[in-house]
Amino acid sequence: MLNILVVDDSLIIRKNLKKYIASLGHNVIGEAKTGAQAIEACKTLKPDLITMDITMPDMDGIAAVEKIKEFDDNVNIVMITSHGQEEMIVSSLKMGAKGYILKPVSEEKLANAIESIYSEEDKEADHFDDDLID
Repeated sequence: MLNILVVDDSLIIRKNLKKYIASLGHNVIGEAKTGAQAIEACKTLKPDLITMDITMPDMDGIAAVEKIKEFDDNVNIVMITSHGQEEMIVSSLKMGAKGYILKPVSEEKLANAIESIYSEEDKEADHFDDDLID
C-alpha cells in the first residue's frame, strides 16, 4: 500500500484520482492544486508517490518536480498531462519524474503506471503511456 499525494488544479481530476487510488488499495494522504502547494505538502507528508499535473497556476508541475527532487530524491512522481505536451513530458522525466499518464486518466492507466514504476523501481528506465507512442 502506497501513500500518495494528488496534485492537480482541477477538483474533478483530483476527485477521480482519489477514487481510483482508493480502489487500487492505496492511501491518499493529501492533495494540492498548485506546484507550490505540492512542494509544501511533500515536505510535511512525505508521500511514496505523487501524481503531478503539468499545467497549473503559480508553478507548473515540471518546476515542482525539480524542487521536490532537490530535497526528496526517493519520492516517485507520475506526471498527468494532455496530448500535445510531449516536450513538457520529456522535461519532467529529465527532472526526475518516473513516468506519465495522458488525460483522460482512468483507473487502468493509473494502475499500469504504478505497477511499471514499482515493478522496475531499481531500473533506470522511463515508463511511458502507450497512448503517446503510436
